[in-house]
Amino acid sequence: MLPRVPLAASPEDFRAFVGAGAALMKLHVDYENVDPYPLEELVSPAIDLDDYELYAVGAKMKFQGSGKSVDKSTLVYNPHITLRGIPEEAHRYQLGSRSALEWIIDRYWVRTDKASGIVNDPNAWTREHGDPRYIIDLVRRVVTVSVETMKIVDSLPDLVLED
Repeated sequence: MLPRVPLAASPEDFRAFVGAGAALMKLHVDYENVDPYPLEELVSPAIDLDDYELYAVGAKMKFQGSGKSVDKSTLVYNPHITLRGIPEEAHRYQLGSRSALEWIIDRYWVRTDKASGIVNDPNAWTREHGDPRYIIDLVRRVVTVSVETMKIVDSLPDLVLED
């Protein structure tokens, strides 16, 4: 079966989809240059760490709480930093069955492959490129991209599918 490509109801609707596609392409291709979302960074008091240690990920990041009382507006980034103020819209943008933020949480942590013993440490990239905040700012940028994506998608006109 061939894919069904819906037709816009009017030239104005068509232009709205073209504009949205261009805006989405720019936003997603240039994600590393968007402004990080203004999340509140709660840093543990009286810790004496250099920036690389402070912003390093170790164990998997997680949302605050557990079970039915998970608070997806608050992310425990590492034992020293918690990010607060993640908007609900950030979770609406889905990549498959989970949000883009959940995808980052699943990928950015230090782990060792059992079969090969190879250590996957995303913090190595931050040191290599001289940017200790790269991962935390990536999380904040993914929130920006997710929120802006949903604004664009929500602004689109309805599509009428004809049989």
